[in-house]
Amino acid sequence: MNLFDVYSLYDIEPVRGEGSYVYDSDGTRYLDLYGGHAVISVGHAHPRYVKAIADQVARLGFYSNSVQNSLQTRFARRLGKISGYDDYSLFLCNSGAEANENAIKLASFHTGKSKVLAFDKAFHGRTSGAVAATDNPAIVSPFNRTLNVEFARLNDIADVERHLASGEFCAVIVEGIQGVAGIRMPEDDFLRQLRDLTERLGVVLIADEIQSGYGRSGKFFAHQYSGIRPDIITCAKGIANGFPMGAVLISPEFEARKGMLGTTFGGNHLACAAALSVLDIIEDENLIDNAASVGQYFIDRLKKMPQLKDVRGRGLMIGVEIEGSASEMRKRLLFDHHIFTGGAGATTVRLLPALNLSKEQADIFLKEFQNLLNEK
Repeated sequence: MNLFDVYSLYDIEPVRGEGSYVYDSDGTRYLDLYGGHAVISVGHAHPRYVKAIADQVARLGFYSNSVQNSLQTRFARRLGKISGYDDYSLFLCNSGAEANENAIKLASFHTGKSKVLAFDKAFHGRTSGAVAATDNPAIVSPFNRTLNVEFARLNDIADVERHLASGEFCAVIVEGIQGVAGIRMPEDDFLRQLRDLTERLGVVLIADEIQSGYGRSGKFFAHQYSGIRPDIITCAKGIANGFPMGAVLISPEFEARKGMLGTTFGGNHLACAAALSVLDIIEDENLIDNAASVGQYFIDRLKKMPQLKDVRGRGLMIGVEIEGSASEMRKRLLFDHHIFTGGAGATTVRLLPALNLSKEQADIFLKEFQNLLNEK
C-alpha cells in the first residue's frame, strides 16, 4: 500500500527536535520558524512536556468520556484562568476543524437558525461544515458546498450588516488573525463593531483562534487586543504542542444538553496531560510576554528592510510580503540556510515559531533573510 499522494513534500525528514531546532537523520540542524503550522508552542521535546506525557501514559493512556476524568476538570480551570474566560464552559475535541464544527453546530442549536457568515479568504478547516466556511473553492467538494454559508468582506461592517439583514444567520465566524490567507488582520474597531452588531441581532459570534490563539499574538487570544468577548472561541494548534487536541470555549449563555456534542478521543488522558504541561510552561516561562517582545523585535527589524512590500502580524504570527516567489525564497532558506518557514499565497513568507524563541535565534533568520534579499 502507498500513501495517498495529497501533499507536496520537501525532501527532508526531521527525526529529532530540541527547542526551536529540528535535526534530520544526518544530524543537520534546522532552525524551526514554522512549528508545523503553529503547532509547536513551547518548543520541541521540552523536558516538562515529555515527562508529563510519559508519566501519564505509564498510569493510563486512554478511557472514554463515559467516566470521570479529573484531568479535564483541572485543564478547564487552568485554561479559564490564564485566558480570562473562567466563566465559560469547555468542550474538548481533537482538532481545529472539529472545534469549528462543534462551534457552528452549537450556534445552530442555540438560535434554531442554519446560516453562517464567514469572511473572504477565511480558512476554518477541512471537515464538512468547517470547509464550507473556508473561502477556497479548490478544497470544497460538491458534497460540502452549501447555501448555508455566505462570505462578507473582512473589515467591512456595512457588508456584514447587509448579509445579516435577512435574519437567517445563526453565527458569524472570524479568525483572530487570518493565517492561511497570509496574516490578514481584522481591525480592532471592526471586531468591536462586529460584536455590537451580532449582539443586537442575536447572532452568535465565533472567534476562530486556532492559529492565532494560545499566546501567539502576544495576548492569550488575538481578539483580546480589541477588548471584545465572543460567544464561542475555538482553539487547537499549540494547545498541546503537537498532541492532537482542540477546544471550544462556550459562553454561559449556552445551555448544555446531554448528547448534543460528543467525541471518542477528545479530552483523553494523554491530551489533557500534554495540554496541562503546556499551560505550566507558558505561565512559568512567561512565554506570552516573550512572544510579544520577540515578535515586536522581528517586526521592527523586518520593516526596516526596504526590499519588502509589507510586514503584517502581532507577536510571533508574522507575514512577510516579498517581491517575487515566496516558494522559492522558502526553498532557499530551507536548503541553503537550514531555516524552516511557512508560506501563504504566492508572495507571503509566514513565521510561526515556538513562543520561547529568543532574539538571538530571530537574528539568525534576519541575517540570512536580508542576505537573500540583497542577492535579488
